[in-house]
Amino acid sequence: MRWLIGCLILGAVALLLRRILRMGATEQAPRRFLGSMREDLHALYHPLAQEIETQTAILGITLNDAFGEREAGRHEMSWHVVHLAVGEWERLSDLVAGLQNVLAKFLPASDGVVVVRRVAVGHFKSRTAIDNVALYEFLDQVLFSSKHRFALQLRLLFRTTALLSKEFHHACREGERSLDSSNELWTRLDHHFHDFDLIAKESLLAFQTLLACQTPARAQELAAELQGLLGRASRVSVSLSNQ
Repeated sequence: MRWLIGCLILGAVALLLRRILRMGATEQAPRRFLGSMREDLHALYHPLAQEIETQTAILGITLNDAFGEREAGRHEMSWHVVHLAVGEWERLSDLVAGLQNVLAKFLPASDGVVVVRRVAVGHFKSRTAIDNVALYEFLDQVLFSSKHRFALQLRLLFRTTALLSKEFHHACREGERSLDSSNELWTRLDHHFHDFDLIAKESLLAFQTLLACQTPARAQELAAELQGLLGRASRVSVSLSNQ
């Protein structure tokens, strides 16, 4: 019964957080992005970025609650909450991987793509992400075409998303069976979330980069792709402004 009450409380907090994060969203749009992007492209970017940021925040809150239960010695309850986090992770990973696939689909026909920054291995904590990003850093140095470098970055983001999801699910199954409260396992969960959050942010930066290269006609096609993607994740609508 206690874990059921905890689940209901988490659900209420998640709904409240989603509403809070969306209040005044239009007014709080990043000025730098608005200054460098056409308004119609911002209309494509903002709903998806908002949904990813909201789902990431909800996942973080759920995992923090699980850590709190563990620190209080309520190990069974902590793993019930982790089980909720697994569902949140799956929804977020589907959305982030979906965005990465859309970017890969539109990249070949996009001209003027400029890789403005590299994904840096020093920002990551999990061995899975560190090894993957280290290989990317090496390959990125031997590519001269900006579009090829961007394609490499997209492959890195997609692969790291998949690997982190696999490792996170494995750690959760492993811990839930034995109600493991060891620092080693819970540190792995913390590192996996930290790195997944970074990958989600890097994916949004890549989204900004590719958006800047879209013609009005291609932006219409992109809007349709994003609407389908968001339709599976939320009720937020994606459309071009002034249409």
